[in-house]
Amino acid sequence: QLKLVESGGGKVQPGGSLRLSCAGSGASLDNYAVGWFRQAPGKEREEVGCVSTSDGGVISEDSVKDRFIISETNHRVYLQMNRLKFEDTAVYYCAAAPYKYCPDEYDYWGQGTQVTVSS
Repeated sequence: QLKLVESGGGKVQPGGSLRLSCAGSGASLDNYAVGWFRQAPGKEREEVGCVSTSDGGVISEDSVKDRFIISETNHRVYLQMNRLKFEDTAVYYCAAAPYKYCPDEYDYWGQGTQVTVSS
């Protein structure tokens, strides 16, 4: 059973950067497509992007396309977030599915890590 754990969240000022990490236990993330999602207070969860064998790292959320990067290195998946804005404040989740492409639905979810952008 794959278990996902996110880390790297915290509080940052507008314009700052954070790097979130998603690690898996029980199975290698190399065999999974991994997505990043976020949920802001009072809003629905939205997909930020995904990394997979076939697609590489793809940012799907338009509001962060020029600021966020998804990558996979050494069995971990990272979300590099640059030039953060107040509206990026949310709980960020990673999710995984056993496919070589970015899927519409995911089977495994982490507990989430809080990102707060505040001055």
